[in-house]
Amino acid sequence: MSHAALREEICRFARSLFERGLTPGSSGNISVRLDDGGWLVTPTNASLGFLDPARLSRLDAAGRLLSGDAPTKEIPLHGALYETHSAARAVVHLHSTHSVALSMLPEIDPRAALPPMTPYYLMRAGPTALVPYHRPGDPAVADAIRGLAGRYASVLLANHGPVVAGKDLEAAVFATEELEETAKLYLLLRGLNPRYLTPAQVADLNSHFGLEPPDIGEHDHNGDGDKQHA
Repeated sequence: MSHAALREEICRFARSLFERGLTPGSSGNISVRLDDGGWLVTPTNASLGFLDPARLSRLDAAGRLLSGDAPTKEIPLHGALYETHSAARAVVHLHSTHSVALSMLPEIDPRAALPPMTPYYLMRAGPTALVPYHRPGDPAVADAIRGLAGRYASVLLANHGPVVAGKDLEAAVFATEELEETAKLYLLLRGLNPRYLTPAQVADLNSHFGLEPPDIGEHDHNGDGDKQHA
């Protein structure tokens, strides 16, 4: 895909996310990695609903601005996901309401922020890690992502929002949307003792679709807040 087409695609997906209320105001950012190792990135303080393709930030492989407006301050966050996921070609970071709410609940397991609720959550986004709160743009966020050692393509930043890597922009957007909808389901069903997918059903999905989830061991998703995690 040409750079011009990529610019249009970024703006098209960004506007769709904004118009559906998945990231308000000037929040959220998107990047796409180019064949030369550089990136196209949404600018800082720019609404995803009103992007100008010509003003997207073009960075070289070292992160230096080549053209366009100044890039989002979340560049270290995007860079850490590309660094730990060599196949990733796009990263989407939103401030979507249900994902942010999920990240603030005391019972959430940092190794598996959501239980296996639906097959498409596991196929497109999950499992999802939760990393501690850091100030937006703080390089420590990138260090936390690197600490996951590439085991997760979808991550919740505590009190902040989701960040998801994908093989292309469409995949990253779809995974982010699936994460948001699953967070919404979790909040709707919290305390109602819902049926999650069984270990056998999860194993069948992993085998059939070639999924390689991280080894997260035993974890609790009772949804009652009894189990707390640092």
